[in-house]
Amino acid sequence: MSAAMVDLKAVHKSFGSLEVLRGVDLQVGAGEVTVIIGPSGSGKSTLLRTVNHLEKVDSGSVTVDGELVGYRRAGDRLYELSEREILRQRTRIGFVFQSFNLFPHLTVRQNVTEAPTSAQRRPKAEVEALAVRLLERVGLSDKIDAYPRQLSGGQQQRVAIARALALEPKVILFDEPTSALDPELVGEVLDVVKDLAVSGTTMIVVTHEIGFAREVADTVVFMDEGRIVERGTPAQVLDAPRHERTRLFLSKVL
Repeated sequence: MSAAMVDLKAVHKSFGSLEVLRGVDLQVGAGEVTVIIGPSGSGKSTLLRTVNHLEKVDSGSVTVDGELVGYRRAGDRLYELSEREILRQRTRIGFVFQSFNLFPHLTVRQNVTEAPTSAQRRPKAEVEALAVRLLERVGLSDKIDAYPRQLSGGQQQRVAIARALALEPKVILFDEPTSALDPELVGEVLDVVKDLAVSGTTMIVVTHEIGFAREVADTVVFMDEGRIVERGTPAQVLDAPRHERTRLFLSKVL
């Protein structure tokens, strides 16, 4: 594996008495695609949300490109960063949600340019030109002045991907990016994500699309009950799983 762009060490997270993550270790190399699969409630989405501090870890650490996420270290102690510093870190970690999360009152162009201009203070002309290129890349150059309500779910999700790319992040996180889509719209979103994988974008993708995992992942991770049960290449995990729990899960979804 190349140098770790994302490095999670012994990450624990509980919600009340429910232990959701139980000492998870995960490393993702620069330019690699890691796909996380597993049953509902296994901790996949919670794990993803710790990478950009949408969920605070109870113990353990998360680093992106060598920088501790959400905290600073002073001696043996960790201190949570200010909200402003956390927001700065999040501009380096793109996040594509299940439910698109576009601003309904902004056009497609404005949705893509908002964060780079306001949060990153980049020149407006530079960001506008980038937005045009990105929307062309995701096949939506003809929708640049439309509003989200005028788009299909698949189109909205492609705008959300362009918005994440506009931040020029170190890594992009996808939380089941096709789960809210009608079946006939899934392919158009997966095609965009496949294009990103080929281009060398570092990605962590939580998905139930096993065929997609087989096609684009460098590493497939199977989670259950807050732990990583198995990890390896798609061929290893999907075609010749070593653990009975992985085999049982795959027998129900393939």
